[in-house]
Amino acid sequence: VQLQASGGGLVQPGGSLRLSCTASGFTFSNYVMGWQRQTPGNGREDVASITTSGSHTTYSDSVKGRFTISRDNSKNTVYLQMNSLKPEDTAVYYCAAKEKIALKYAYWGQGTQVTVSS
Repeated sequence: VQLQASGGGLVQPGGSLRLSCTASGFTFSNYVMGWQRQTPGNGREDVASITTSGSHTTYSDSVKGRFTISRDNSKNTVYLQMNSLKPEDTAVYYCAAKEKIALKYAYWGQGTQVTVSS
């Protein structure tokens, strides 16, 4: 199983970034996908998730209305469009996967750094 995240970087407050995560080694369309983030000294925070078909999404209150999660099952890829970025969004972002009936994520990517700073 491999989850390869990309798209992080340095952006000014108010800017946008699009993260991508390409999966391999499992049947992508059977897995709920999500994005989590982590800052130094803190645990991982759930940011967004999307159901296997993409029909339902959830967001943390801190990103609702600014971030959009989507997926393309034909490309085994999940995306996180991040708009109106704030300095408090600075973190390492991880994509994650879990089976539909699972309570917790089972697989994570390597993480991609997002830094929001002027």
